[in-house]
Amino acid sequence: MGVWQKEIITGLLLFVAVAIAGGMTGLFMPLALALTLGILMRQLFQINRFEKWIRTGGGAKYPKTSGIWEEIYYHVYRIKKTEKKRKKKLGKMVDQFRQSTEALPDAAIVLGPNDEIEWANKAAREVFGLQQSDKGQRIPNLIRFPEFIRYLKSGNYSEPVILPSPINHRITLAVRIITYGAGLRLLLAQDVTQLKKMERMRKDFVANVSHELRTPLTVLKGYLETLQDMDDGESPLLTTSFQQMHGQTERMQHLVDDLLLLTRLETQQKKTECVNVPALLSQICKEAQTLHDGIPARIELSLETDVHITGEEQELRSAFTNLLGNALKYSPDDSLVKVRWHRTDESIVLDVEDQGEGIAAADIPRVTERFYRSEVKRIKKVGGTGLGLAIVKHVLMRHDAKLNIASELGKGSQFSCYFPVKRVCN
Repeated sequence: MGVWQKEIITGLLLFVAVAIAGGMTGLFMPLALALTLGILMRQLFQINRFEKWIRTGGGAKYPKTSGIWEEIYYHVYRIKKTEKKRKKKLGKMVDQFRQSTEALPDAAIVLGPNDEIEWANKAAREVFGLQQSDKGQRIPNLIRFPEFIRYLKSGNYSEPVILPSPINHRITLAVRIITYGAGLRLLLAQDVTQLKKMERMRKDFVANVSHELRTPLTVLKGYLETLQDMDDGESPLLTTSFQQMHGQTERMQHLVDDLLLLTRLETQQKKTECVNVPALLSQICKEAQTLHDGIPARIELSLETDVHITGEEQELRSAFTNLLGNALKYSPDDSLVKVRWHRTDESIVLDVEDQGEGIAAADIPRVTERFYRSEVKRIKKVGGTGLGLAIVKHVLMRHDAKLNIASELGKGSQFSCYFPVKRVCN
């Protein structure tokens, strides 16, 4: 029999006893009222005792009672005990999480909706100089680098921002922000000092080697040209040897020039001037057609807008020349190469489209890497340094632009340069 059934039966028996006693004495109403008041006083007493037990946390053993109140005490006690176990388990998980994040070599800071610090691990306190008392402080008040504040406000966290440590400028940090939850963000900072040092060493090495190679190449080229002028053509072997040596010297000269250009793009400060792109493209197309003299006109130039953009003219010339040169080089001699300068709602676009051999889908993400050349069987052997598209990529990055490549094997390629509208200057 259930507890509630026992309570109901007990109440009914009491009511029957009162009815019998009332019938025998004629005092039914007073006895019924006294029974009702007694039951009510008992329930008020039980409620008061239950409230006191709950007020103290309900952790101790519940008071001894009977009936429905014993069941209530038991269920509440069991719920509290279960919650206590769950809380203890969650506490252990939180402690393990904090211990693991404390052991992380990378700095981690949890930021609230208003950029306030909610939590930071040991690495964050070391590289940013944070204190335990800084909890609740806004991060821009403690890390005051302008580039970091702009990054924080931008809301675009797809790329990390590079900045020095506030307490040790010899340490370089790559800071990235990850959003999660309701307005919460996780700031991660990685020490990239060694990577930046190795990158500087690579740039210095390439620049120094390229500079050192220019002088012997110039001397070698000069002597080869002199020997070619002295060649009377009587020895085919000697003539062929001179031609091959001259060709390889020219190839090395182009490689050194491209490496030096890439070094300048990586190290020199950006220059800004208003570049007349339509005039620049017209000149580049005329020069390219002159180099292919004797071949029917292959270049179709469409200037659909006269927009000028801010940038560095020589850098843009190098990028556009490389794109056009590649299109002419990797397509049949009788095919058409289309160059189009036009404007959309969001960008100013240069399209260079050819009808050549195309690029495999697996090679497209890598063709802008230095010295990378796709492994395809070509009808004719095509020379090159493998640095042309790397130069294009760096020039576009310095002009806040992006390169998009659409290609299909056997059907040609289209290289599109997207310049932001903010660079329009005319």
